Amino acid sequence: MDFVLGEELEAVQELARQIFTGHATPERIKAAEQSETGLLDAPLWAALADAGLLGIALPEDAGGAGLGVAGLAVLLEEQGRVVAPAPIWPAVVAALTIAEHGSPQQQREILPALVDGTGRLTIALEEFAPADPAVPGCTAVRDGDGWLLTGAKAAVPTPFGASHILVAAGSADGGPGLYLLDASTPGVSWERTRTTTCDSAGQLILDAAPAQPLGDGALATALRLARVALAAVQVGVAEGALRLAAGYLAGREQFGRPLATFQAVQHQLADCYIEIDALRVCLWHAVSLIAAGEDAEPAVLVAKWWSDEGGLNVVHRVQHLHGGIGVDVDYPVHRHFLWGKQISGTLGGASQDLELLGAAL
Repeated sequence: MDFVLGEELEAVQELARQIFTGHATPERIKAAEQSETGLLDAPLWAALADAGLLGIALPEDAGGAGLGVAGLAVLLEEQGRVVAPAPIWPAVVAALTIAEHGSPQQQREILPALVDGTGRLTIALEEFAPADPAVPGCTAVRDGDGWLLTGAKAAVPTPFGASHILVAAGSADGGPGLYLLDASTPGVSWERTRTTTCDSAGQLILDAAPAQPLGDGALATALRLARVALAAVQVGVAEGALRLAAGYLAGREQFGRPLATFQAVQHQLADCYIEIDALRVCLWHAVSLIAAGEDAEPAVLVAKWWSDEGGLNVVHRVQHLHGGIGVDVDYPVHRHFLWGKQISGTLGGASQDLELLGAAL
């Protein structure tokens, strides 16, 4: 299959690369890691909004560019390439889910603020137990015309400063679903935590917190989009790490020769290149099926599994190829390793993905 980007997506890629490269300096990344809000560089977020990139995937009637999941994948690849501190995937996955399954009122109240950068969303899918995120332990109980959520969600990405949260919960009469929660509503509390990527994430504690339901199928849509989004970030992370290694090894000499000319090193780099190529093919196969409205579940799980397995292989190899400097937590390649490690365990990790894939097949 031909996964060459068209003119529109190439323009998105070029614009995103320019913005991320200009803003994601080592100093700015480190400042975001040490901030109270987590991996959120405010000037970068504003620049993405001004360029229309936060709404790149949203439908045109919601104020977006209408490029769908393909536009999101291009944007996230470029972010991963330089590990730019911006919570794009949780915010845009939540927004796309609302655009597809939210009520007209929810869409009017939530989506414009994301597009112009004045509001931000996040999504709470994971819990502490080793369980399928499609079968949440958090409970939703009817309360008149609304719902009350009770339970705990783990490692919610960059929640501090977000106006709304999409929460996965199960109900006795409606089964698993997705609920829109105002972050300032009663019954919501947080326990701060730090993730592998140095994000200031939160454990979300819900005690009869009022929320609004999204339409049927919202949770399945959110999980599908989240897996594709994480796979897209991982492609960029792995490719960015490989480029760092190639530059380092070309300039580092041993026995009067650049390290990049040693056969053992070349084999390691070749293995990384092959795995990244497989990552990208699996990602864009899933994206193309989603865009065509076809059954994409097996392809999405393959892309997510490969991003967990192959992506982690790449960042491991690349860090080893940097030798002693690879363990320096301030050296750029270390951040690629941390991002790759974090993505490889999000939404269950490789073993969970294989189990789900087996069930789907």
